[in-house]
Amino acid sequence: MLTHRTQGLYRVFLLCQLVLVAALFWFGVWIMVTFYTPGAQLTQGSYTTYCTMLFVGLLAESLSREGSKNYFLQSELLRQHRLALRQTVASVGALVLYLIAAKDAFISRVFFFNFVPWLYIALLFSHHFLPQLLARGIFGLREEKTLLIGSTAKAKQLRGWLRRKADVGLRTVGIICEEPCESTDDKIPVLGGAAQLREAIQEHGVTQVIMLEFPQFNELNREVITTCDQLGVRLLIVSDLEEKLRHPVVHFEDDGFRFIGLREEPLENPLNRAFKRLLDICFALPIMLFVFPPLAIVVWVAHRLQSPGPLFHRQIRAGIQNRRFSILKFRTMHPENQDLARQATTEDERVYSLGKWFRKLSIDEVPQFWNVLRGEMSTVGPRPHLIEHNEQFSRLMSSYHVRAFVKPGITGLAQVRGFRGEAQTSKDIENRVACDLEYLENWNLMLECGIIARTFAQLVAPPASAY
Repeated sequence: MLTHRTQGLYRVFLLCQLVLVAALFWFGVWIMVTFYTPGAQLTQGSYTTYCTMLFVGLLAESLSREGSKNYFLQSELLRQHRLALRQTVASVGALVLYLIAAKDAFISRVFFFNFVPWLYIALLFSHHFLPQLLARGIFGLREEKTLLIGSTAKAKQLRGWLRRKADVGLRTVGIICEEPCESTDDKIPVLGGAAQLREAIQEHGVTQVIMLEFPQFNELNREVITTCDQLGVRLLIVSDLEEKLRHPVVHFEDDGFRFIGLREEPLENPLNRAFKRLLDICFALPIMLFVFPPLAIVVWVAHRLQSPGPLFHRQIRAGIQNRRFSILKFRTMHPENQDLARQATTEDERVYSLGKWFRKLSIDEVPQFWNVLRGEMSTVGPRPHLIEHNEQFSRLMSSYHVRAFVKPGITGLAQVRGFRGEAQTSKDIENRVACDLEYLENWNLMLECGIIARTFAQLVAPPASAY
């Protein structure tokens, strides 16, 4: 959600500020030793301690404004000046306290009094340029097309917030309201009334809906929630009336406005996504370099013996935000098979003999690490189903498409809990989706690594549902 994006962006910004301060500090030390005190020896240990105290001050100042970090995205020069001044005072203050406590007189006074104004200038420039630069770099390719629902007057109240959130990928495509006008005062196009909601979402490729106000609960509002879940669209509500939604919700505040979301989404934090992507690459790259080639030879020989034909099988699957991609697998069915949409069963006649073992040991899934390297999949996530199965399963469970908020995975929480193989009943689908939503809402590195470890254990001792 937006709060995860903002918080993650702030942490990346703070990390960049720490790097900037360190670079400025050591450059200043180099200038001092080279030009002002030639022949002097640089005591690296002392100056490393001084730099560390600057970091301590910056981090302490950050913790002191825990509830207002999202203001770092605002572009007012006065606010930027105040933040830069606070950081300068905090970091220099921490250094001075250390010098007093340690009775340290080693630091050069000339260096110290020249460094302080340059520190303020560097922090001021970082507040002015870095947030937008980082936001465009991180969220430039992850745009959230957002549809507003509510009155034009409420949209006008949020104009500043909407403008600031554009920096973290939020792009407003229109508003649904019952007022007889073509656009709001801010030129946001009116896309029709409540009856046109589904059509507007599908026509404009909307990935996020924001209800601007929460009126008395009625059937129309329930329909908005159901429509968003069915289409796999994120829904945010500017309100705090959890009990009236009849749905588990998450409360959060962003930039002075209170919202309700239907679930937590830790992977909206760019740092969490970066850690997950790094983990994906660390697994996928060695597997594609060292495991995939010998397995490809084994499968090719099996094909020649039992089912001559192409080595790989490609299928169109739905990925993050239901974007379609071509998944890659070792072929385990006879090439003349025409019933591709039918789920595989225990004694499926379409699967050749060795293919059954490849499926049981998940060898057929190994080429999907190529999809992981391409960024279309992740090592862990909801399993991507056939487009036909998605349509079928979504009719059985209204929140089915919510699992598309994250990248699909080669393995997942549902798989390590034994919910794999053919989905024979609606209860099977409910169990899998419940696991996928639990993963989406509670993601952390320990959970990710735990799923991977349990997957390797199941490769050694496959469960009964593996076929």
